[in-house]
Formats: sequence, C-alpha cells, structure tokens
Amino acid sequence: MKPRYALSLLVLAVGPVAAAAAAPIQINGAGATFPYPIYSKWFSEYNKLHPDIQINYQSIGSGGGIRQLTNQTVFFGATDGPMTNEQIQAAGAHVMHLPTVLGAVVPVYEVAGLSAPLRFSGPLLADIFLGKVTKWNDKAIAAENTGVTLPDGDITVVHRSDGSGTSYIWCDFLAKSSPEWAKRVGVATSVNWPVGVGGKGNEGVAGLVKQTPNSIGYVELIYALQNKIPYGVVKNAAGSYVKASLESVTAAAAATEGKMPADFRVSITNAAGKDVYPISSFTWLLLYESNKDKARAQAMVDFVKWAITDGQRYAAELGYAPLPASVVKLETEAIKRIK
Repeated sequence: MKPRYALSLLVLAVGPVAAAAAAPIQINGAGATFPYPIYSKWFSEYNKLHPDIQINYQSIGSGGGIRQLTNQTVFFGATDGPMTNEQIQAAGAHVMHLPTVLGAVVPVYEVAGLSAPLRFSGPLLADIFLGKVTKWNDKAIAAENTGVTLPDGDITVVHRSDGSGTSYIWCDFLAKSSPEWAKRVGVATSVNWPVGVGGKGNEGVAGLVKQTPNSIGYVELIYALQNKIPYGVVKNAAGSYVKASLESVTAAAAATEGKMPADFRVSITNAAGKDVYPISSFTWLLLYESNKDKARAQAMVDFVKWAITDGQRYAAELGYAPLPASVVKLETEAIKRIK
C-alpha cells in the first residue's frame, strides 16, 4: 500500500496535466452573411458535442472576412466569392477554400397587388440593375409576366453596401447573362453600382426591400423566407423559369460532378440543366494551410470534418443544399493538408 503522502503528490502531479488537456479552445472567425444562419447552428451544435471548443463568428460580409483573415485578426474567414489569386498572394501564405453548403441568391421585391411570383430572366435583371428598366410596368417586365397587372411605379434598386459574396454571386450571374453588365460593372465582391441604394449584409438588404414600396434587391434564400419577402423565379440556361429550392440548387451542384477544381474555387451560376436554379453557389470557409497555432488548426479540421458530414443534416431546414458526396470525398482528403 502506498503512503498517503505519495498519493497526494500523485494527484498534484496529474491534476494540472488533466486540467491543461481540458483547457477550452476559442476560435474566432468572420465573413459572409450568406451562410450565417447555418454557421450559427453548426457552431452551437458542435459546442454541445465538444464543450471545450468555442467557435465565434461575426457576420460582416465576405469582403470583411477576407480582409480580417489576411490581417490575421481572425483564425478563419468565410466567403461566397472565391478569393482572387491576388488576394491569396496578399494573404502571405496559401489559403484553402473549403466548401460547406450550397445556397441560392434570389431577387426579392416589394410590389403591391401581386398574387404570384414574378418571372425574371438574367438580361432583364441586368437591365434593372443597370438602370435601363426603371418602371415596374416597363414592357420588358410585362413581356416576361404575361397577364400580370404591374404598377406604374418607379423601381428602387437595393444592393449591398459592403463587400459581399452574395453580390459576387449576383454579379457573376448577371455578367454571364449580359455583355453590357460584364463590361460596365463586372464581377467582384464590391462593384460600382450604376443605380440604387445600399444595405449592409443580407439582413440590411432584406430590411430595406421590405420597407420600401416598389423596390427590388437580392438576398440569400433563407433571408427571403425568414422575412417573408416575395422572391421571383429566374430563367435558367435551358430556358426554364425555376424557383429556388433544395432540389433546384442541388441540380446546379451536379454541374461540378467530375469537374471540381483541386482548390474548390468554382462558379456554378447559370449551370446547364432544365431543373437548375441559375443563381446558385457554394460557400466556403477560408483557412490557412499552415498555422502557427496547431491546436486551433486541428480543432478547425475536426469541426470541418463534422460539418461536411453529420452537420449537413441541418442544411435543408435552413434553406441550403447539402454538399454532393463527390465534393465531401475530395474535401476530406484536402483538409489533411491543414496543419
């Protein structure tokens, strides 16, 4: 039998080691508002499974997320518009793009007296946001909405005021639909908007549209659903008008089958297929491949493994489409490089 004092020394020796092993890890991130609803859910659910891991996230827009990651004021970023080669170079080391879910950007509007969703083609949306179509009863809108009584009201265009991945997706679709948009405005998280007023975040745009008669804007689908704002059906590359849904976004994701680039930076707007919703996109977490803080890096790798597998079950209820199995397989291999 060991002397009592020896047992006490053993407890003292083991105690601090056990406490250190259980020390909580806090990880801070910032970025896109597009995936904020599901990220919020994920970080909460993951913390229930791993109380020692606390992941905090600021929904500030993709541009802000890229900037804060580059400045290394956060451990991870989030974006809906892939970083450019120049942005990755400015980050000082290789940044990995890790797809998490897919979502849809929808045209939302506040127009009185309508009983069914409005229909929009890409060229029509481009002309509205270029300021070329300025009245709701313009013949261009009427031509796509036969039999609908449209008001003789001036259109108020609402866009994002901050650097935004949602804007990137929207502009990417408009640029593929309109040569004039591609030339005059282009595709980026921040652009020089020809017309309109700005709102901060998906929340800000949704709020402005909801309180402004005869307005039109664009938000991620879940923000339209949560705020009960009407949203339009959009004409796809096959010529079909399609409503944003789990099924139509999943159909867009099928466009990546066998074609996903190794760095996961891919555009699926205006993808081929009659059932495809054309303003769909992946959204990405941004992480440095090599990190000084190995404990946080491993914690994020473990979180991502959970998010792209078990965490996908929360996608549909929040208006997102889960990752295709082929992407999950590729990503599971890719995150092994993070250290």
